[in-house]
Amino acid sequence: MSRLQVVSGKGGTGKTTVAAALALALAREGRRTLLVEVEGRQGIAQLFGTEALPYEERKIAVAPGRGGGEVHALAIDAERALLDYLQMFYKLGSAGRALKKLGAIDFATTIAPGLRDVLLTGKACEAVRRKDKAGRFVYDHVIMDAPPTGRITRFLNVNDEVAGLARFGPIHNQAQAVMKVLKSPDTAVHLVTLLEEMPVQETADGIAELVEAGLPVGRVFVNMVRPHHLDEGTLREAAEGHRADIARALSRVGLGGARRGGLAERLVEPLLAQAAEHASRVELEREQRQVLAGLDVPTYELPLLGSGMELAGLYELATELRKQADADE
Repeated sequence: MSRLQVVSGKGGTGKTTVAAALALALAREGRRTLLVEVEGRQGIAQLFGTEALPYEERKIAVAPGRGGGEVHALAIDAERALLDYLQMFYKLGSAGRALKKLGAIDFATTIAPGLRDVLLTGKACEAVRRKDKAGRFVYDHVIMDAPPTGRITRFLNVNDEVAGLARFGPIHNQAQAVMKVLKSPDTAVHLVTLLEEMPVQETADGIAELVEAGLPVGRVFVNMVRPHHLDEGTLREAAEGHRADIARALSRVGLGGARRGGLAERLVEPLLAQAAEHASRVELEREQRQVLAGLDVPTYELPLLGSGMELAGLYELATELRKQADADE
């Protein structure tokens, strides 16, 4: 599996949750993963119930199962990344800190969003390439919780962004090095969606943009999939509204009389309304699955775990991802 996993998705689809679950799923059998946040929302810290992430790599979890590996996390800050950049290429350690005090660093990253994207993606790509003294990669996988689908292609396509800043020199060379990683087989860009029309359409549009930009599309993660409580026959009966049959069935299980005015008969209408709503949702989800199938991109499905997301739920999603990945191998 690709060493850099970029996770994007329409707002509200749970892309940060999926990125975190993916980091846990990949940290198996002693492997190490790095979960990277680039939007400054501290969503990863909230999911894992830890304090706000600093601009340094920190272990935040151990993966489930035997020989579970480690999950580390990093919240990339554009200003700190620029200071690192100035030190790396220009040896401006103390001078860079002085520029920060003067507000020059914030000014640079604000007026030059292309530079900001180069710095954010560059830090993640550096973690992908980093090796220890023995020549082994420090992290087996780096998972980036990236910007939403509407901005992901521009965010990753830093070559275009940096063209207006520098056509040669260190910034240009840094962008070229980043693009070499982002467009390589070592990278996969995943999109998170729901079985709803707008998120699915945005996913389709996002995949088309990624392909056009030459960026590697990974998988579609269908999140918050709700179970189907009724079989096809029951859904059909509900849609057709077989009132008498339903009333008799309710009466047989002790819910009052089936005759007109009886308790069982009075329960029919609200039950039919709920069943019809459920049938409508099932049909809509079936249609959206067909749209996703037409994209010709591998798909994983993750269940809806109720309101909110606790750490136990995150581990449950990670286990589900591992099962589906093992089934693909």
